[in-house]
Amino acid sequence: MDYGNMLGESFNYAKEGVVEKMNRWVMLAIATIILCIPLTGYIMKIYRGAKPAPEVDDWGTLFVDGIKLMILGVIYFIPVIIISVIASAAMVGAVMSGNPSAVMTGMAGAGVLGLVIIILEIIIGLILPMAAIRFARTNNFGEAFNFNAILAHIGKIGWINYIIALIIVGIVIGIPVAIIYFILIMLMLALSIIGLLIAAIVFLIIIPPIAVFQARYLTQIYDTVAA
Repeated sequence: MDYGNMLGESFNYAKEGVVEKMNRWVMLAIATIILCIPLTGYIMKIYRGAKPAPEVDDWGTLFVDGIKLMILGVIYFIPVIIISVIASAAMVGAVMSGNPSAVMTGMAGAGVLGLVIIILEIIIGLILPMAAIRFARTNNFGEAFNFNAILAHIGKIGWINYIIALIIVGIVIGIPVAIIYFILIMLMLALSIIGLLIAAIVFLIIIPPIAVFQARYLTQIYDTVAA
């Protein structure tokens, strides 16, 4: 797997499709304002293999596809949500009891559940990208939970190659975003409402090209082998 070429192609895809198309960039910023729903629907177009980057049109379809993809993500994270609630409830119950032994037991239990949550999040983080693209390609919600087919597809890509590819894109996106986020937090602390306004504008500017870049990169991973 040529990670460098995939990154370069994804960068050019986002640059030519968003950064160099001001009208499209503005439309995607608007799509971001609306709870990111139309932006998520636009990502579905990219997952379907659109090249070059598609136009931002047919807003009804963008909303429907965006809601579908968001629902898919929520369903995948239901186990994490349930375990988080159980861990929180157990910890609060232990603290409310006022019994030191119960508190220690509650903390130990919460720690174990926290480890389970981390493991689940890693598993979901590996499966969900390919599940989302499979759903976009088939337009069949059930196919997003066809774990045998999803795992078989990842197996064809190669688990090591796949995990490395995800780590690389996480680093490429995560580090700049973390730096920008830190700077904006400092601005908000220093400038209050003005800083908050600047932060909101900056995020509206950077989210669309980053989202398009990531979607194209994940699509290339998926397409390294036949579906």
